[in-house]
Amino acid sequence: MTAAPFRVLTVCTGNICRSPMAEYVLRDALEQEGLGDRVEVASLGTTGWEVGNPIDPRAGAILREHGLDPSAHRARATTREELAGADLVLALDHDHLGPLRRMLGDRAEDTLFMLRDFDPAEPEDTGIRDPWYGGEEDFQTVWDQITAATEGLVPAIKERLAPRDPASGDSAAEPR
Repeated sequence: MTAAPFRVLTVCTGNICRSPMAEYVLRDALEQEGLGDRVEVASLGTTGWEVGNPIDPRAGAILREHGLDPSAHRARATTREELAGADLVLALDHDHLGPLRRMLGDRAEDTLFMLRDFDPAEPEDTGIRDPWYGGEEDFQTVWDQITAATEGLVPAIKERLAPRDPASGDSAAEPR
């Protein structure tokens, strides 16, 4: 019997810029670590404003520059059902925490983190600002912040997977 995959959700406001960028970056990093069959990554928005829309062209361009194809992405809104199946929920900015905490309830303490909580550089401000209103340089900043956080996130996910491995006696990891 195969264990259910570890589910990670990245969440921003509309699910067309930051959270899909994080989804594709993290999925790629996990694939490179040989964990693609054990970890499922998806992204959502805290609002339904963009449901059904593709990734923002500027976010898509940066992903394609790095060999990632986001053409299949369609924006989705967060639901309690989606969150119920998540092992790790990663908010992209501070204003996403409140709605996610309300929907997660008691599970928020062990499940909900800011994506940049995992950045090894330990930034003072863990928010990733919405680049939608800005230019290409703002999307590049988002890319840089996401990739930096992913460097610390992949090892943390490995640690969280360890208790699911019967041969391991390790416990779940927290950021920093």
